[in-house]
Amino acid sequence: MLELLKRKTRSAEDLLSVVKTMKVLAAVSIQQYEKAVESLDEYNRSIEFGLQAVLKHRPGEIPTVKPVLKERLGVIIFGSDQGMVGQFNEVIAHYAAEEINTFKVRQENHTVIAVGLRAMSCLEDAGQPVEDCLSLPGSITAIAPVVQDIVLKMEAWRFEQQVDQIVIFYNRTAGASYRPHRLQLLPVDYKWFQGLKSRPWPSHSLPLFTMDWNRLFSSLIRQHLFVSVFRAFAESMCSENASRLASMQAAERNIEERLDELNFQFHQERHTSITEELLDIVAGFEALK
Repeated sequence: MLELLKRKTRSAEDLLSVVKTMKVLAAVSIQQYEKAVESLDEYNRSIEFGLQAVLKHRPGEIPTVKPVLKERLGVIIFGSDQGMVGQFNEVIAHYAAEEINTFKVRQENHTVIAVGLRAMSCLEDAGQPVEDCLSLPGSITAIAPVVQDIVLKMEAWRFEQQVDQIVIFYNRTAGASYRPHRLQLLPVDYKWFQGLKSRPWPSHSLPLFTMDWNRLFSSLIRQHLFVSVFRAFAESMCSENASRLASMQAAERNIEERLDELNFQFHQERHTSITEELLDIVAGFEALK
C-alpha cells in the first residue's frame, strides 16, 4: 500500500510540474499577443490618416456603399487547435451559430470558415456546417501569412461568389476572462467614413498623392481589412491563452489538493504500519516471556 501511494504521489508531482510549465507559457503568450494588439494601434492610425486625407481631397463625395441584399453571407470564426482551454471553443461556436441565424440567410447561401480544428468540431456539433478550416499559427510572426490568406479568401468571396456581407466572430479578452465578439468587415460602415471625413486634420495642409484616387482608396481599404482581421486573430489567441491559464490554475489547485490527500494517506498508512510492527514485537516478547 505504501509503494502504491508513493507511485501516485510521484505521478501527481510530475503532472503538477507540467501544469506549472504550461501556466508559465500561457502567461508569456498572453503578454506577447497583447503587445501585438497594441502595436497595431499606430499602424491602424496611419491607415485612418490615409483614408481621411483621401476623403478630404474629394469633399463632395463619400464612397457609396451598395445596398446589402442579404442574400449571401461569408463568416470567419476563430477558435483553437489545442485543448485545455475550458469552454473557449464551445462559447464562440454557439454564439456564432445563434448570430448567423439572425441574418436570415438560407444555409446554402452562407459560407463558414473555421480557424482552428476544435472550433470546427464545436461548430459542427452546434449544427453549423463548415466549408473550410485553417490551422492556427504557432507564433506571432506566423499570423501575417494566415491573415493574408483570409483576406484573399474574402476577395474571392466577393468577386466569385458575390458575397455582400462578411463578418468574423472571435473571443476577446475582458479582464481576466473573455467574451464572444462579432465584427462586421463588409460592407464598411458608412458612418465610419463620415466620421473620418469630418475629423479635423492635425496640420495646416493635406498630403498630396499622385496615384489614382480609386486605386489608392481601394488599397487603403484592403489594409484596413488586414489590420481588422489581424487584430481579431491576435485578440482571439490572447483569449485562448487566458482561458488556458485559468484552466491550468484550476488544475494546479486540484493537483495540490490531491497531493495533500496522498501525503496524508501515506503518513497515516506509515503510522499504522509502524504501530503494527511494534505490536508484533511486543506480542513476540510477551510470548517468549
